[in-house]
Amino acid sequence: MLGTQWGDEGKGKFTDLLAADASMVVRFQGGHNAGHTLVVNGESFALQLVPSGVLYPHTTPVIANGVVVDPFVLLAEMAMLEERGVDVSRMKVSGNAHLIMPYHQQLDALHERHLGDAKLGTTKRGIGPAYADKSMRLGIRVQDMLDEKIFRAKLHTALGHANTILTRVFNRLPIDPDQLADKVLAECLPGIEPLIADSIDLIHSALENGENVLFEGAQATFLDLDHGTYPFVTSSNPTAGGACTGAGVGPRHIDRVIGIAKAYVTRVGSGPFPTELFDDIGDYLVDVGREYGTNTGRRRRPGWVDAVMLRHAVRLNSLTDLAITKLDVLDQLDTVKICTGYKIDGEEVSKLPYHQSLIHRAEPIYIEMPGWKKDLTEVRSVQDLPPNAKSFLDELSVQAGVGISLVSTGPGRKQYLDFS
Repeated sequence: MLGTQWGDEGKGKFTDLLAADASMVVRFQGGHNAGHTLVVNGESFALQLVPSGVLYPHTTPVIANGVVVDPFVLLAEMAMLEERGVDVSRMKVSGNAHLIMPYHQQLDALHERHLGDAKLGTTKRGIGPAYADKSMRLGIRVQDMLDEKIFRAKLHTALGHANTILTRVFNRLPIDPDQLADKVLAECLPGIEPLIADSIDLIHSALENGENVLFEGAQATFLDLDHGTYPFVTSSNPTAGGACTGAGVGPRHIDRVIGIAKAYVTRVGSGPFPTELFDDIGDYLVDVGREYGTNTGRRRRPGWVDAVMLRHAVRLNSLTDLAITKLDVLDQLDTVKICTGYKIDGEEVSKLPYHQSLIHRAEPIYIEMPGWKKDLTEVRSVQDLPPNAKSFLDELSVQAGVGISLVSTGPGRKQYLDFS
């Protein structure tokens, strides 16, 4: 299950819904820069690192090798869940997942400030620098905490590089590797050690037993490091291919790929956004949709749903079906729009341009449809869906080129329609 836009599509809700029939929910990339909000019996749970399946007692939540883990954040989130009566003892963390250290967060904030007007709009959670260290072979993995000698040696090496940048480039004080090692080993290892596991064996054992395993992505297709609107992207691969590398499974094990899309689009941070709205409709979407970041509180940029993006996401991810969220946010609008193509330098195009400069110049071409002017939050069957709402979904499905299987009509666990 993955996002088809720029994130914030409501993946957590549908992951939670499908986790009811899964024995394992596996988070395969990203870090605590992505928040998933679940609403169960009127109670809201904001998750950052813990997989969405944690609310089901029969489900094993797994943080896989492709995730970067801040151990302090993970323990705080687990403590929050335990205080609210959620059992987190079943959770497992891959020994191959990489750790986010305090110096990663410091470097993230300093790099962003250094970029000035060219800043990327990161969450400053240390995600990018942690993945950078991973690629430079300077990373520290979860399993390294189990061997104090190795952990300290790797921390000395990593900080030898990081401190050079902190002191010589940014004129900051160096971080003492031994003090940091003492802090992590004393405050984090006792709580995390029981969770550390061979996630590859766990996942494959479940698959070989015929169990249903759900792979959960963070961020979304157009924030993908390779396929997103670079450089305004995340530092990992939230596409379907990323599930294979980030969880350690081959493509033949994946038999369904669900793309999550909002009935409109939002984006956080910088980057191109052809259907972005700067008018009263945009303000309406933000206000009614509560479009503020779960983690950062930042106001999201709103726009009409973009079928050009959806068609591209279908291709990149081999989507089998779509799940549409926040249809109810459009309830009070007189008309609704779907972007079906772009006009670029006077030419109409129906495919996403490969050149980002063209995306910046793209003018959306819209189909405008009548709204339904009915509260959908109490609708529980497809038959009760207003005809105009059904027509909107039908057109969106045709434009995307894939069927819609699920539609969310509110934040609650039971507020959805099943089209399958």
